[in-house]
Amino acid sequence: MATKTCKIIMNGVTGRMGTRQHLIRSIKAIREQGGVRLKDGSFVMPEPVLVGRNEDKLEALAKSHGFTEWTTDLDVALQDVNNTIYFDAQTTNLRAKALKKAINAGKHIYCEKPTSTSFEESLALAKLADRNGVKNGVVQDKLFLPGVQKLRHLIRSGYFGDILSVRMEFGYWVFEGDWQEAQRPSWNYKQEEGGGIIVDMFPHWRYVLDELFGSVEAVNAYAATHIPTRVDEHGNSYKATAEDAAYATFKLANNVVAQVNSSWAVRVNRDDLLTIQVDGTHGSAVAGLRGCKTQHRVNTPKPVWNPDLENPFTFQDQWEDVPSNTVYENAFKHQWELFLQHVYEDADFPWDLYEGAKGTQLADLGLQSSKEQRWIEVPSIERAGGER
Repeated sequence: MATKTCKIIMNGVTGRMGTRQHLIRSIKAIREQGGVRLKDGSFVMPEPVLVGRNEDKLEALAKSHGFTEWTTDLDVALQDVNNTIYFDAQTTNLRAKALKKAINAGKHIYCEKPTSTSFEESLALAKLADRNGVKNGVVQDKLFLPGVQKLRHLIRSGYFGDILSVRMEFGYWVFEGDWQEAQRPSWNYKQEEGGGIIVDMFPHWRYVLDELFGSVEAVNAYAATHIPTRVDEHGNSYKATAEDAAYATFKLANNVVAQVNSSWAVRVNRDDLLTIQVDGTHGSAVAGLRGCKTQHRVNTPKPVWNPDLENPFTFQDQWEDVPSNTVYENAFKHQWELFLQHVYEDADFPWDLYEGAKGTQLADLGLQSSKEQRWIEVPSIERAGGER
């Protein structure tokens, strides 16, 4: 069958996430499997054009993975009519300016989140893409994790009965950078460079909560900078101007309550770096990145509070694993495939720049809630044509 070549400008993929998840485990993996199959039996073969600020890094990355096209000049790449899609995985404070350029150049848009450092700018990007008639999508990888897919399957089956509450725990200890090298770049802890765990993670929690449990209607958040001083990649101490932890409660539709803790200053004592516990009238479940376990109401123990006696229950042993009855693709790769199908055959792809704007909106409101120490309602977003 015929194969269509799709040239993708990939900006910012010299970073850890861009290299590992988007370039190697997504685009390169898709190429190695022969492309993305369309309904008519033809294939789309992605061909990356690497863009970044460091010429040496770009050249080394391209050569190590067998790619031939790279440039430090984004404008030249955008002017090339053979380049169909623009992808952005830069740092947050650089993304909106580049996206605007790409939209005005008529490129289809796929990008990491948050799409901007402010809700107003994120919404303006979505409306600009609408006016220019370019297809667009935002990475929402958590939806495609095996553990979250299993959780979605339980919800669709009616397993929970009425869902009552959601509790999410995310994070791990990010080393300060002095006696042990930090696992995250220093800009993550600088507000002036688009850092902060609320800006980083609330866009994720928005789409997870909205799509699985009910639309977010209000937020009450507290932002904390637990580690005030860190050491950067060059061994220099700097003041952390952005929060490294956030503790939030969200009111969702259908009276569901979600409590979400996000922290880069916590040591992990749970099954995974992200765990999502869902409690319902008929059963409960706890999902991680890949696994998911359940406890039905008929298997729920009946503990009685008595601190004078040893606890007779081994609570964690009383949960059952949800089996992996299907093959789960890499979450980033799977969404890339869906987006390419969207571009080439207009397949459904609901995770557009408006959905990205919702994530930025929640981050802005979370920061406002922390600053003002109060609940803040989350207003609906009006799309083009009046849809919400």
